[in-house]
Amino acid sequence: MNILVLGSGGREHTFAYKIVQSPICDTLFVAPGNAGTARIATNVPIAVTDFPAIKEVVLQENIEMVVVGPEDPLVKGISDYFAEDSQLKNIVVIGPSKEGAQLEGSKEYAKEFLIRHNIPTAAYQSFTADTVEDGKRFLETLQAPYVLKADGLAAGKGVLILQDIDEAKTELENMLTNKKFGAASEKVVIEEFLDGIELSVFVLTDGKNYLTLPTAKDYKRIGEGDTGLNTGGMGAISPVPFVDDTLMTKIEERIIKPTVQGLEKENIDYKGFIFIGLIKVEDDPKVIEYNVRMGDPETEAVLPRVKTDLVQLFQHVGNQSLDKINLELDERSAATIVTVSGGYPEAYEKGKEITGIDTITNSIVFHAGTSLEGDKVITSGGRVIAITSLDEDFRKALKTSYQSIEKLNFDKMYYRKDLGFDL
Repeated sequence: MNILVLGSGGREHTFAYKIVQSPICDTLFVAPGNAGTARIATNVPIAVTDFPAIKEVVLQENIEMVVVGPEDPLVKGISDYFAEDSQLKNIVVIGPSKEGAQLEGSKEYAKEFLIRHNIPTAAYQSFTADTVEDGKRFLETLQAPYVLKADGLAAGKGVLILQDIDEAKTELENMLTNKKFGAASEKVVIEEFLDGIELSVFVLTDGKNYLTLPTAKDYKRIGEGDTGLNTGGMGAISPVPFVDDTLMTKIEERIIKPTVQGLEKENIDYKGFIFIGLIKVEDDPKVIEYNVRMGDPETEAVLPRVKTDLVQLFQHVGNQSLDKINLELDERSAATIVTVSGGYPEAYEKGKEITGIDTITNSIVFHAGTSLEGDKVITSGGRVIAITSLDEDFRKALKTSYQSIEKLNFDKMYYRKDLGFDL
């Protein structure tokens, strides 16, 4: 079959890398794609939220499956767009309905879902510009640090964790009244701070059945020792070494099952990935957030460990028959390191030539913010290239990834040299 992947980052290059290995895939298209996907698929220069243009490509190229990488088109309702169009309704779309996508599209919606289904999470309240003074009073009832979350999509950067009560009140005002994160912060969720270590669990569901993919831990902060500004992610390790069978059973019973059952109970059409951001507080898992797609850079560490044919998995999602397939995993650990443009996550320059990509042989190179200029690969985003290596434990895998990165070069290239420091 012909398949279309929507997106242009490292996650989408990883999907493409796995999909082209499948004998079921005839031709792969990626929209808009990057310099990495251009090598293994046909890039189509259209935006992920331009639904009429996507429809045109799908019909023109006889595409039978669409894999949605980022959250934006899901929150805007691409699955519904296909389901409601007589020419598109038989195409398999990997991604939830608009209603399901609200789990990521609105922090408040996600919190209400968690509470309704008795899934462990932090205590919270939400506020708008009209109730900003109530929000300040609620902050006074909490212990530092204070957690403020923009309700809507803010590209992974809408969460503030502050130590000082006065600063928290000022930032609440900034978010609600001065629209610090634009429309995303018209509503702000304030929640209790949970002290523990974070991890992510990935689930693929057909709406009834589910498969639990490997766990991963990503590193969000730009600076070593988890300092500095939040980014889209500076690297990831899979599996998470501290997750034993006991913790995994708790995650399965208390979080994954009630999540999938909750979606089914509420008749929410959900065929795709559920990314559950967790925190382990002492020995118990609690949900920090849901995302409705795979994480980036976690995908670059998780999918290379999946041995089962990815297209076959997606077909089972489409047929609601995930219970008929076994998930086969590579037992080795994967370590992914992300190289970024100098200045990221704030202002950074683009258009820098990247050299050394083809000299890397012991790791997998996933492109993120890259594009082609003639024969040259140049930087076109903040996160530029992710390097993934597999080995018997995460330390060895990290060592290989760091050795591979030394072969890469572009002006003002930066990456964290301390991944795994907390493990």
